[in-house]
Amino acid sequence: MSCGEPHETDCSEVLDHLYEFLDSEMPDVDRVKFKQHFNECSPCLEKYGLEEAVKKLVKRCCGHDDVPTDLRSKVLGRLDLIRSGQAVPDHDVTASPVTPQES
Repeated sequence: MSCGEPHETDCSEVLDHLYEFLDSEMPDVDRVKFKQHFNECSPCLEKYGLEEAVKKLVKRCCGHDDVPTDLRSKVLGRLDLIRSGQAVPDHDVTASPVTPQES
């Protein structure tokens, strides 16, 4: 997506990092660049508005559910693997092995 106009920050960069912006998980200097881009680029501003609305809707509808402890542990374990640069297996390494009787 692009409005066809040149910007200091390219539309593809903004859209690739949109959730980091929405979640305030980027440095302030980048947030300033993104805000400037949204002021200049209506297609990106529209995409931002849509994603922000979806995020708020999900939070409102699903934000009250407690996360099961084992799921939280699994997710945090995967994040630790990713942060340490280790390969993340495609299968659930925390699951109990299936015995022939269970198959």
